Amino acid sequence: QVQLVESGGGLVQAGDSLRLSCAASGFISSGEGMAWFRQAPGKEREFVACISRDGWNTYYADSVKDRFTISRNYTTSTLYLQMNSLKPGDTAVYYCAEGRGSRCLTADWEYTYWGQGTQVAVSS
Repeated sequence: QVQLVESGGGLVQAGDSLRLSCAASGFISSGEGMAWFRQAPGKEREFVACISRDGWNTYYADSVKDRFTISRNYTTSTLYLQMNSLKPGDTAVYYCAEGRGSRCLTADWEYTYWGQGTQVAVSS
């Protein structure tokens, strides 16, 4: 069983930065791609960024490209999301997710394990 615990959310002003962390524990038998998704109030969950198991491949939603950076630390089994130039439209609960395959994927149904989420609020 894999457990994911997000942290690092908070209330910031537009233009500020935040770094989200996702600590992974447990074991899965195959390689794993990981991703960040977010859900704003009254909206469906949406893809933010993903990273392949080996870290070579990353992909971003157009809305966050050039502002957000996904990365992972294999030693500590931690996934990160560096968020710069935050906008009020980035306000949402952010979730990390881990799949059972090695690829960087954008569909939420491709991911098996999910964290509980961390709230990010950006004021104008």
